[in-house]
Parts: sequence; structure tokens; C-alpha cells
Amino acid sequence: MSILFDPMKTENMDLKNRFVRSATYDGCADRDGHVTEYQLKLFADLAEGGVGLIITGITHVHSSGQSLLFQNSVATDDVIPGFRRLTAAVHDRGAKIALQLFHGGRESAKFFANKDFQAITPSVLPDDPYFDGESRQMNEDEIWEIIDAYGDAAKRAKKAGFDAVQLHGAHGYLPSQFLSPYTNRREDQWGGVLQNRLRFHQEIYKNIKAKAGKDYPVLIKIGVQDGFPGGLESKEGKVAAKLLAQWGYEALEISLGLRGRSYKETEFRTNVNHLDQEAYYRHWCKAIKSEVDVPTMIVGGLRTYDLMEEVIQKGEADFISLCRPFIREPDIVNQWEKGNRHRATCISCNKCLEALREDGRLECVQAKMDKSS
Repeated sequence: MSILFDPMKTENMDLKNRFVRSATYDGCADRDGHVTEYQLKLFADLAEGGVGLIITGITHVHSSGQSLLFQNSVATDDVIPGFRRLTAAVHDRGAKIALQLFHGGRESAKFFANKDFQAITPSVLPDDPYFDGESRQMNEDEIWEIIDAYGDAAKRAKKAGFDAVQLHGAHGYLPSQFLSPYTNRREDQWGGVLQNRLRFHQEIYKNIKAKAGKDYPVLIKIGVQDGFPGGLESKEGKVAAKLLAQWGYEALEISLGLRGRSYKETEFRTNVNHLDQEAYYRHWCKAIKSEVDVPTMIVGGLRTYDLMEEVIQKGEADFISLCRPFIREPDIVNQWEKGNRHRATCISCNKCLEALREDGRLECVQAKMDKSS
């Protein structure tokens, strides 16, 4: 049996194989952030398809952190019953599931446009070419309020049956905004040197552990480099990852920080059609893996089975984290386990993301076209 199907564990969570469904926004919650029947089937199909750990899409912990209309919420207790149904569906099919805790920070600005609220951010940057929207700087009380909201959200996640939570600390959202020296120009205890810019992450971790329990698994997706010059550099990002591991985060998913203007500067690179284009964060993950004592998850353009196996065999990562391939083939892990080691049929066209923007629902456009032809 391939190493990809060997059991693996984090400090407090046992997983049946090395495959992770990376957090993927599906646009299928209701307008109040509750789980829908469509989502129950979506997650049941993923679990049935053989993946070891499913990480949900972005789930906002506070009303100020919502960034999209049909986004799940974990900001209030009334969402717990729906999430209980979802976690039960996943567990009944043999997988584990983590809730991704999210706050958009300034990236919530478009959602709050024409509403009586301004998006919040560590620092306001005038004439920022990478940001189009209105935001205001958070004060000390607001920072602590959001930290508390993360802890409360994790407590709800545990009550709802989630096996873990993952802090979304990548892709330019609020924790990423605190970490990046580009978006964090503060001169108080929350800005300046790296440890100050990571204080937000550290206090969130402590708050979660105090409310959800010291043995409740807390994972993090961290952006270790921004997608443009002048932002967070990977050298400092790798040190940040090492500190997060030392503080107790029990698995690190290595990704991008603030996004640039094109797909080449985001986590959603297009036309990943050749082996040398795959695993585009491999060098970051490999370097961080050699420096930390917690499991790492490699994400980013992985399509070829043999390459995934090689990464794990060489000790460059502990888990293979996939997003777009599961949109096209939710059962791809089962196919691989049965011996059909084909390359993932996702062609990285990103039409699934365009469909999400246009129709509000995540789906593989290519697969839809194949069925209709």
C-alpha cells in the first residue's frame, strides 16, 4: 500500500490517510449562514470519496468578518444544529472534519459597501493599488473582541461535532493582514516586529484553548509570502510558521499571503498542466517542514499521484491538501486507492470560480459540459 494511505496523526487527531480536502468556499449556505441540504450532500460525497480530513469553506466568526453573501457563519449558537447534521454525515462515512474559522478584515469591504458599516483592518493604507474598498483601523477593544469571537466560534465548533478548527491565516484575510508588514503599519503591541504582528494569532490560539479545551486540535493555514513586491517575504514567513508551531498550532497548511492582481499572484494558478508547474509551494513547505515538529500540509497545484507520493516519501510534507481536484472528482481518493492512479482531471481553468461569482454555487464547469455532451 502507498504511503499516501498510511494513517497519520496530529497531536490530538488521528486520520486514516494523508489526503486533506483544503478549505473551499462553496457559496451554498443560506442567507443567515446556516448549513443547507445541498451542503449536507456535498460534504457527504467528499467523505464517501475517501478523503481523510475535510476542511470546510470560510466560516465567519463575527458579523464584521463576513465577506460573501452565502457564506457559513459560526458567530451565533443557532448554527450549531445544522453543523451537527453535517459533521454526523461526514463521520458516518469515515472521515474527519475541521471548521475553518474566518474573518475577512478589509477584504469584507465589498460585502459591506452601501451598508452602514466599514470593514476593519489593522492599518488603513491610502492609495493602495492592491485594494479597492473602504476600511478603518481597528482599535484595541475591537482587536480583543475579534479574538474572543474566534474562541467562542471554536467552542461552538466543538459542540457541533467538528474534530478540529483551522484558523484561516492566509490569502489576505484578517490574520494575514496582521502578519504582513505591508498591511500592518501599527506602532503598538500589534505591529512592528514579527512577534508583535503574530500576537493576534497567538492570542487567538490561547483564547480557543481556554474555551474549547487544551486537547482540542487547532490547525492553521498560513500565508508565508505575499503575492507582490514589498509584502511579506518567505524568509520571515518561514520564521512565522516556526513560531506558530512552537506556540501550539498542531498542523500547518502552507500557502500564500496577500494576493496580487493576477491568478499568477494567487493560490489559484491557471493551466497547471505539466509536472513542473505542480506543487508550486513545495519549496516553502519543504523548508518549513525541516524546521518544525508538527505536521505540515502541502497545497497548491498538486495533480499527479506519483508526485504527491514522492513529496511524502521524501519527508517534505505530511499531508497532501487538494482543493480544485475535489470539485471535479470528489471520489478521486477512492479511485487512487483502488489502483486507478490517473492524473487528476482538473485542468486548473478556474471556471469553477467564475461559476461561483456568476451563479453563487461552486461546481466544475468542465464536468458539467462533459455530462451534457
